[in-house]
Amino acid sequence: MPRRFQAVCLLILALLLVFSTPAIPQSEASAVVTFTLDFPGSQPEHYSIRIPSDGEARYQSSGRVSADSDETDSHGSDSQDSDSFDLNFTLTAETRRKIFELAAKAGYFQKDVDSHGKRLAFTGKKTLGYKDAQHTGESTYNFSSIPAVQELTSLLQSLSATLEFGHRLQYDHHYQKLALNEELKRMEEMAHGHQLIEVAAIRPILDQIIADPSVMNIARARAQHLLQADGIQ
Repeated sequence: MPRRFQAVCLLILALLLVFSTPAIPQSEASAVVTFTLDFPGSQPEHYSIRIPSDGEARYQSSGRVSADSDETDSHGSDSQDSDSFDLNFTLTAETRRKIFELAAKAGYFQKDVDSHGKRLAFTGKKTLGYKDAQHTGESTYNFSSIPAVQELTSLLQSLSATLEFGHRLQYDHHYQKLALNEELKRMEEMAHGHQLIEVAAIRPILDQIIADPSVMNIARARAQHLLQADGIQ
């Protein structure tokens, strides 16, 4: 009898330990923020960013890679191959945290965030989305008067600007290496003006340029400087 009673007590204790252990919120483990922009005539005309709370982010864009790129480039490659861009990358913890904090402040985009101003210039059709185990929201807008949405839009557009530099540098490295120096110079200027973020996201592209002896030394030095200025070793 005492042994049976002891076994029952141990079972009850084990169950109490299981149910009293705090579970990891699913929303923190699988939350995703998405952002898309459609702006015909701009470069790029469309892009999307998918940022999970854990794991790699993904960027996809389509449209002309540069103002002087035609439907088919001078090397005969299909524009769909040369002018589309698909990149998986890792965000710093600080930027990721900021994105999810702003999404929470904006109510997870569960309500209309557009200001509906009739006299506002069209700056592209933007859509912010959020999804986790507890929340699902999506809102499309041209301009929002909500501070958290404004800040998040600016952050994600700066991220796109950085990644599009990677797109153009990758294209130039393959097809017009003499254009690399001017593109890298423009990137340096925007970086100094705090218009770019997460330069580390395009490090593999910059590393390829740095390691290529057929690229002008000044361009390779600019690529190296961009990584060092961003604190990337």
